[in-house]
Amino acid sequence: MSSTVFPMIPAASKSLWFFAIISLVLLAGVVLMIWLAWSMRHATFTVSNEGLRLQGDLYGRLIPLQSLKLDEAVVTNLNTDRGHQPKWRTMGTGLPGYAAGWFKLRNGEKALLYVTDRTHVARIPTTEGYTVMLSVADPTALIEELSRQQKALK
Repeated sequence: MSSTVFPMIPAASKSLWFFAIISLVLLAGVVLMIWLAWSMRHATFTVSNEGLRLQGDLYGRLIPLQSLKLDEAVVTNLNTDRGHQPKWRTMGTGLPGYAAGWFKLRNGEKALLYVTDRTHVARIPTTEGYTVMLSVADPTALIEELSRQQKALK
């Protein structure tokens, strides 16, 4: 018994471009996830005469000292301070044990968070219409250093 093979006409190059684009999008997603995982563990908050520099992920920035309302800054525990607990993530990363980016708080305020430990949070209002909330080992020392730098600026 004899057989004859009839090959299919090869797909147009459009199909290959489709797979290439999808592969690039997936690769970019993987790279973004790796970078976010790295930045979660390496975020820093630097106090200088320029202001408070938040370095870590997409939401890092320099907040000028003049924009910080340090007389209203407090150390808080988000487990008991219900009014300042994040309610809605508007643009950020929200994972168990890690919140970074823009959030709406239960009291309606807008806040920029870098929170990993809800029990050690420096809550610093700004004149820009939002509050900064940062998890640091010694939130009191952060607020005191910001106050010292702000007084030296005047």
